[in-house]
Amino acid sequence: MREKIQSVPTIVYPTSDGEPMAETEAHRDVMIDFIQMLKNHYEEDDVYVSGNMFMYYEEGNTKKSVAPDVFVVFGVAKKQRKTYLTWEEGRTPDFVLEVASPKTYTNDIGKKKDLYESVLKVQEYFIYDPLGQIVPSFIGYKLIDGEYQEIEFINDRLSSEVLGLELGEHEGELGLYNPVKSEWLQPLHQAVKSARDLAEKELTARYNAEVRAEQEAKARQNAEVRAEQEAKARKDVEDELAQALAELGRLRTEQNE
Repeated sequence: MREKIQSVPTIVYPTSDGEPMAETEAHRDVMIDFIQMLKNHYEEDDVYVSGNMFMYYEEGNTKKSVAPDVFVVFGVAKKQRKTYLTWEEGRTPDFVLEVASPKTYTNDIGKKKDLYESVLKVQEYFIYDPLGQIVPSFIGYKLIDGEYQEIEFINDRLSSEVLGLELGEHEGELGLYNPVKSEWLQPLHQAVKSARDLAEKELTARYNAEVRAEQEAKARQNAEVRAEQEAKARKDVEDELAQALAELGRLRTEQNE
């Protein structure tokens, strides 16, 4: 009797732990804005940007996972993923941002920092508290010779060599500054507002142009009417003058007879 070969059970890597995306709206907004800004910035490049996603870093072990709030990986395909499996992708994140709170900070500055430094070898790691409840509320690290070294502030911003951008507060929110273009990247809500304002401005300009065109057309029409009236008036005067001269001529003729 032939022995049955049993298939190896498929390992399911959970996509959620049932916890909320972020503790407050401020934390959520930072995560969403950063993910969207970075996606737009690297739209044409081979760069994967995501966040709040389970990342598994040991094949077959569902307990070896972390969920960075924002992470960037260079050199992997842009595609939808339910989880990020480092052994399948062949790369770990180059950049990580954790949006911290008093509840998460101990883990962010301790266990997660050790994991990003020693296991995942994340080149740059930033921690930011949008509510300013932690001291320091903003800190960044760069991996040098296998160890994290703190990044120094320059012009109130932390430079990210990996991204080619600078992180700093702008208009009360954490933003991304492009030193090459000397401009801040626009968060999604600002980009939408700018696009809406531009559309409204263009619509108003078109409307004003149409109004001016109508006014100019009406002015031309009025000018044509006036010109016709003036021409008619001149003709009437000329006709009356011609009649008067003819009558005068007739009278002179009669006198001479």
